[in-house]
Amino acid sequence: MATRIDAKFASLKAEGRKAFVAYVMAGDPDYDRSLELVRGLPGAGVDVIELGLPFTDPMADGPTIQLAGQRALAAGMTLERTLELARAFRQQDDTTPIVLMGYYNPIYSRGVDRFLADAKDAGIDGLIVVDLPPEEDSELCLPAQAAGMNFIRLATPTTDDKRLPRVLQNTSGFVYYVSITGITGAAEAQAGDVGPEVARIKAATDLPVIVGFGINTPEKARGIASIADGAVVGSAIVGRVGAGDPVDDVLSFVASLAEGAHSA
Repeated sequence: MATRIDAKFASLKAEGRKAFVAYVMAGDPDYDRSLELVRGLPGAGVDVIELGLPFTDPMADGPTIQLAGQRALAAGMTLERTLELARAFRQQDDTTPIVLMGYYNPIYSRGVDRFLADAKDAGIDGLIVVDLPPEEDSELCLPAQAAGMNFIRLATPTTDDKRLPRVLQNTSGFVYYVSITGITGAAEAQAGDVGPEVARIKAATDLPVIVGFGINTPEKARGIASIADGAVVGSAIVGRVGAGDPVDDVLSFVASLAEGAHSA
């Protein structure tokens, strides 16, 4: 069963275009402004939306995204409200894929079956759950795939040839390659370092390989998209939300990043 993610990458491939993926934290700085921002992303050129699920202990995230999660939680954001936000977005847009990105704890607390039914109903197309390794596929990955959702896995510079097949097993939608070792927003991605790694992953899978972490300018987005199937930007966007930039200004910045990736 093809998801919105599969359909989006198929159409990008047919057009010979690279993907631009944007990450925003659900409910940051509050529900209404967050919804306004998410609704504006497709018009700014975003192909896939990564919606962060606020969590108290986001261990893979740098200060920018940690603070975004804290702002969202302080404003009353929950898993339930995050799904509500997705549902509200879907009232106006039934084609742009949404990937819910977060940690297993809130999902586990809700119960996997209930969560998957609710997420599917809200229009979520895929999941990135940072703290569930392939060894735990029976927890969420396999049930998610059975429910018709993509389960997207992270590969990193430390994912060696022995580990890679495990990471790719049961992965669908796309592979998210983390361009640096460390946390989000910490260092800058270098196309020269990333190119051989992307080639190595592409030799082992037919899935699109999208690169994230350390991409913060239109030029970087173009450089990375030119050697992968697309680029993800998170911290640079979230930082502007945190600085209190108006939604329109954030969307203008997103549009410049998208143009960078699409020009690759």
